[in-house]
This record gives sequence, structure tokens and C-alpha cells, in this order.
Amino acid sequence: MSVLLKVNPTYPQKRQIGRAVDSLRKSGVIIYPTDTTYGMGADLFNKKGIDRIYRLKPHKKKRALSFICADLKDISRYAQVSNAAYRVMKELLPGPYTFILNATKEVPKLVMTKRKTVGIRVPDNNICQALIEELGNPIISTTAMASDRSYYDDPDDISDKLGHAVDYILDGGIIPREPSTVIDFSEGDDVLIVREGKGTTKGIFI
Repeated sequence: MSVLLKVNPTYPQKRQIGRAVDSLRKSGVIIYPTDTTYGMGADLFNKKGIDRIYRLKPHKKKRALSFICADLKDISRYAQVSNAAYRVMKELLPGPYTFILNATKEVPKLVMTKRKTVGIRVPDNNICQALIEELGNPIISTTAMASDRSYYDDPDDISDKLGHAVDYILDGGIIPREPSTVIDFSEGDDVLIVREGKGTTKGIFI
């Protein structure tokens, strides 16, 4: 069974974050809060951890896993960012958006699509930021859900349904699920809104 850790959403306790990160480094899988829902994550560079997520969510093998970066500078290590994409991302991030970008060679093939693109997020969530800072590299971001595709916004419910499958659940309070807005910049300066979600695009693409 997983360990449920209560984490202050404003000032995440270093000890709690450290326990979760130690698990990630040892091929662990954690569930943690973002600005849109609870996510399930592993270290981006830990194949065993990522394989565990694919076993829990086999349908994801048909689609690339997204991952969370610290900031725009961090994103540029893992994705090709055009001038147009940079301007938009600088305006919107951190926030409830997923950007589809062409991957660099830094990205493990395991999390790329056949098009060699990646989905990248910079959530407006202090717990996410603390995890990445402590780990030193991105973590996988896929929605935490049960085998019947049910979603949960309460950490206690998540623990009941998924506690057997993960190592740590970081309790940052109840987070009603609202998907991120997905914006595709993989075709250079051409932009495609793949999904309208929590993040507004009003006024950005005029």
C-alpha cells in the first residue's frame, strides 16, 4: 500500500517532498496535485518507473505521456520552441496548459510519439514545483484514474482506489478535475488548439 503524505499546498514541507523524490529515484510511482487534477508520475529518466505507469494505464502506450518542467528555460532542453511558441508560453505559464512541441534528443524515446513530439506542462502548483526542484529533472504527468477510467478529486478516495498500485500519494487537498488546455506548436509558428480546457486562450491568438 502507498503512503499518504499531507503536504502544505502553499509551503510544501521539504521532508515530505524529499520522501516522494527518493521514491521517484528508486523507480517509484507517485500521485501528486497539479493545477487541473491529481497526476500520476515517475522520473522522466527512470525506465522502470515509466514502465510501471504504462502497466497501470496501458491505453497510454498509444499516446505519449506528458511531463512537467520547471520553467521556460527548462522546457528548451527538451523541446524545440519557436519564437511564436515562446511568446505564448511566456504569457500563459505557469498555468493549466499542455504544449505539444517537437522533442529534442534529451527526451527518452519511451515517452515520445511517432511524430517525435512531446506534451509539456508547467503547472501553477507549488507542490509540483517543489518536486521538480528537488528531483532536478521533469516528472511524468498523466491523470490519476482507476482501471474503470474513474477520476477522483479527493486524496482519500485516490488512496482507496489506487493506493495498492503506487508508492506515495501527496495530499494537497481536494482538486476538482478540469483538463488542461492543449496547444500544438509542433508545426512551427502555426498553432492548433487541440483541446479547450481550464486555461483560456481568449485574446492570445488574435
